[in-house]
Parts: sequence; structure tokens; C-alpha cells
Amino acid sequence: MNEIVDQIATKAGISPDIAEKGIGMMLGFLQREAPDGPVTKMIESIPGASDLVAQYNGAETGDGSILGGIMGALGGGGGLMALGQELMTHGLGMGDISNLAKETIAVARQHAGDQVVDEVVNSVPGLSQFL
Repeated sequence: MNEIVDQIATKAGISPDIAEKGIGMMLGFLQREAPDGPVTKMIESIPGASDLVAQYNGAETGDGSILGGIMGALGGGGGLMALGQELMTHGLGMGDISNLAKETIAVARQHAGDQVVDEVVNSVPGLSQFL
């Protein structure tokens, strides 16, 4: 996964450490919000992605973000807002988050294919506007 993280970090213009956390958090968010079948296939298709999800699974990392917990409890769009807030606490701006999301989805497409990734993206309300 290090090679993939480095590739995404370079294209997104952020440090590999922050990219690694962000990728894990984004994929963890998708794992919680998207239908199990397609999202599981997508994550398992990306080498090392399951490990990042286990390590950085968004609000479930226990980092104590009260806003993240509240927004996550609202569900749907609130979940997406909570993810953005969590990523901002790690030093990412909105442009960085958008770039990271686009590059992560591009890598997912390379490994899982357009059909699977489109099914995941289209199942999460509001997500497509960031990609």
C-alpha cells in the first residue's frame, strides 16, 4: 500500500502520512455508508486498503472528536460532513480533501473497475459532487 499511498499523496499534493490517514478514513467512511457487497469488493481490490481502514476508520478511531460523533449520528449527508471535519482536524483544507478523494477514487477504479466504484459512489448521498 505504501506505493499507492505515495502515488495518491504526490498527485494530491499532500504528505504521505496525512494521505495514509485520509485514505483510511475515506475508505472507512465508504465501508460504513455504502452497500456491503460493492464497497467490500472495492476495498479488497486495492492492495493494503483493508489494513488502512482497520487503522484509520474515521470516527471509529476513538480520536474523541465530539463534532464528528454528532454529525456521524445524523447519518447521510451528516456523515459526509463529519468525514470532512475529521480530515480537517488532520490539517487538510477543502481543496486537499477534494484532491485526496479524487485520487483515491481514481486508484479504486484502477483496481476494482468503474462499475463497482460507480455503484459505491452513487450509493452515498452527496459524494459525487466532491469527485
